[in-house]
Amino acid sequence: MSYEQASHVAQTWGLVLLAGLFLGAVLYALWPANRERFNRAARTPLDDGEGDDR
Repeated sequence: MSYEQASHVAQTWGLVLLAGLFLGAVLYALWPANRERFNRAARTPLDDGEGDDR
């Protein structure tokens, strides 16, 4: 296998791998079951630190 062939295979499958990882990250972020977890994380900086009264 020449350098050009190896480079072509790496670029092609690297693109497929990164596109799959990106799609997985987007699906994870938009999955309805994760909504409450992300809402809690968004409110964390605003908490006054006096316990969880929710």
